[in-house]
Amino acid sequence: MDSIDYYNKYANMYFETTVNLDMTQALDRFLELVPEGGAVLDLGCGSGRDSREMLERGYDVTALDGSEEMCALAEIHTGLEVLHMKFDELDFDEVFEGIWACASLVHVESSKMPSVLRKIRQALEMDGILYLSVKKGDFEGYRNERYFTDYQRSDLKELFAQVDGFEILDIWQSQDVRKDHREATWMNVLAKKVEIKD
Repeated sequence: MDSIDYYNKYANMYFETTVNLDMTQALDRFLELVPEGGAVLDLGCGSGRDSREMLERGYDVTALDGSEEMCALAEIHTGLEVLHMKFDELDFDEVFEGIWACASLVHVESSKMPSVLRKIRQALEMDGILYLSVKKGDFEGYRNERYFTDYQRSDLKELFAQVDGFEILDIWQSQDVRKDHREATWMNVLAKKVEIKD
């Protein structure tokens, strides 16, 4: 079973356990950098929790997820048409002022991350903002029926060094907001699309 199969199989359970989580702290930091009412892509939207919050704050939100079942639940929760698309299928050209990838890129193999980041960069307008969060650690492989790539701060810096045209604004740690996962630490990144230097 790959990660998308997992979310299709357990969509209802995943929706129930994540839809009411409070991501305000990270979301506030991200939206402070995105123009008011700007176009935002919720990349791997899951339940649609953060899409709905951004919609309610007046942003122009596009929601996307790789799991068909999660897309269906997110559509009900947000009232949006949710795009069913995998990360490696991203094909947007400078349309978003912000891209929010909360706990979604955790499932991308490390070898494929530079390619995904380039697609994300292409989807952002110049000076557009990317937020991403991944689990802190040194593990890569299957865990709990899904593929995970964990990162240390140095790994994230090396990853962005492989992709021209991003400036890291901040990297910080946070604890998992789920009560039964308090021991888990997340790495959060805010980065800005900048001109590629010759």
